Amino acid sequence: MDEIIKEFIDKEVVIYVSGSGSAAVTGFIRKAENGWIKLEKSNKQVEIISIDYVNRIQEYPRNKKGKKKMIFAE
Repeated sequence: MDEIIKEFIDKEVVIYVSGSGSAAVTGFIRKAENGWIKLEKSNKQVEIISIDYVNRIQEYPRNKKGKKKMIFAE
């Protein structure tokens, strides 16, 4: 799993996480190893996320002009 996630390193992504309620977290993946993802948010805060709770990862969607699209958590 780490190898697949490493394709997203240094890209802005949306990570859908399960657990106590569902959530979507956005930021840049800086590192992925040993079952953990290091995510840097736009305000420079860092989060560490267990791969066990990740449902889906996608690159942050953008429109034709390069602006970020609205994201709705599923």
